[in-house]
Amino acid sequence: MDRSSGVPAFRQVAADLRERIVAGEYEPGARLPSERELVDNYGVSRPTIRDAIDLLRAEGRVDAVRGVGVFVRPPTQIERLARSRLSRAARAENKGAFMADAAAKGFTPSSSVKIRFEPADERVAGLLGIEPGTEVTVRDRVMRANGLVVQLAVSRLPRELTRGTVIEEVDTGPGGAYARLEEAGHAIGHYVEDVGSRMPSPEEASTLQLAEGVPVITVTRIAYRQDGLPLEMNDMTLPADRYRLTYEWAAE
Repeated sequence: MDRSSGVPAFRQVAADLRERIVAGEYEPGARLPSERELVDNYGVSRPTIRDAIDLLRAEGRVDAVRGVGVFVRPPTQIERLARSRLSRAARAENKGAFMADAAAKGFTPSSSVKIRFEPADERVAGLLGIEPGTEVTVRDRVMRANGLVVQLAVSRLPRELTRGTVIEEVDTGPGGAYARLEEAGHAIGHYVEDVGSRMPSPEEASTLQLAEGVPVITVTRIAYRQDGLPLEMNDMTLPADRYRLTYEWAAE
């Protein structure tokens, strides 16, 4: 501890523990020394150690289990590969979008889906090229990797495209909703994604189990038919500490 540095003691302790975690001295899943041991090791008070641990928790580096200890949080970063995740070949193998991410990173994917119908508001109507108030089908999904919530996704499609199809059911079958749209004659021509970031709402932070101060990445994707008609819009919310977005494109 450098008492003359002007850096608060808890930040010095957190910095040292962080370096040890990054260096692999404390591996993912490993238990950190007890509070008593850390007090002795650093020569500081219990409140200082608790503040240091709270800082590491806020960064998403450790998890505290009451009565058991503090553990290094396993990395859960997901690489979102934009180049092939929406291809017809991936859908044919039932590896479209989130399933493709799972195959690339080796995690077990799962999701829960809720279906509802609602009138399109001004934003939705504008993006889908329909009149405000037009009925849309909403597929509201919570996506998990090894049981950890890693994505919220809300798709909206004009109801005239989904009525009487399995797109209005929880399980859309192999290849998902895009495969069903193409089977119905709506060949997809291209996609457009708008990527942003912001702080999460309280409800999002709770569902995603975000540490304090962690922002979210927002992605709004529009799928267009070959003739330019918007078929679907999908609002996705991703924890910034669990995702890396990768894009590639040909030079023109």
